Amino acid sequence: MTSPPWSSEDAALVARVASQLVDCSPLGIAFSGGVDSSVLAALAARTLGTEQVLAIIGVSPSLAKDERIQAHEVARFIGVEVVEVATHEGDREAYRRNGPDRCFHCKDELFTRISDEVIAAHDLRAVAYGENADDAKQLDRPGARAATAHRVLRPLAEAGLTKAAVRRIAHGLELPCADKPASPCLASRIPHFQEVDPGKLRQIEQAEASLRGLGFGDLRVRHHGDVARIELAGEDLERAVTLPLRGLIQAAMTAAGFRFATVDLAGIQSGAFTMPLVASRRG
Repeated sequence: MTSPPWSSEDAALVARVASQLVDCSPLGIAFSGGVDSSVLAALAARTLGTEQVLAIIGVSPSLAKDERIQAHEVARFIGVEVVEVATHEGDREAYRRNGPDRCFHCKDELFTRISDEVIAAHDLRAVAYGENADDAKQLDRPGARAATAHRVLRPLAEAGLTKAAVRRIAHGLELPCADKPASPCLASRIPHFQEVDPGKLRQIEQAEASLRGLGFGDLRVRHHGDVARIELAGEDLERAVTLPLRGLIQAAMTAAGFRFATVDLAGIQSGAFTMPLVASRRG
């Protein structure tokens, strides 16, 4: 297979990832179709062969339907088989309670289902997920604790691939998700200590799908009861509050079950609910 024209630095990073995977065949990858897990899957396929890599998608109400479809499309592009596992994090009281450790309970459920339903059925030697080196430095990493507990590998982080490096390598591989914005699960739109339930997740999914239909890309709809707090990329803020688009946004939020819609002037805020709580505990 011909190597893309990476820089010497990126070629070295790719080689580091490959060196961690050579003894991991067959390998299962917790797969979302986002850039991190897709780069991991593509590099694993190059190293081990497509038939030795299995993309595992966890399916629950917190996964938007269009995200599920796109994940299958990316896996098909890479050439790896996909298996879906139904996850039931919503049955866990600690997950529904929606504390700052919510991601732990979600990832723990996913990795438990993979252990119980997938590893033996597909004779997997190892399971990995797409944590990168920047993720590994973050203060809020409950999902990483679940990965450690289940002995899930993190080759991108171990090889030192930052978010920027992952993007560059994704472009080199010509992955269709190379420019895809980060897309945390739908539950991340609900403020901590407000219960996660399927009705709220459906509202958020419908509202965000409507905004994408209106031409917005990177976005979040935060669920504040009757209020939909919309976070958009900076360049989209002005047009979002200009007629006629302003009226269409209001109508879309009403159709999703919200009474009020507000556009947050701060724009996209990654970790908007979690980071203040983590910082206060460490302050």
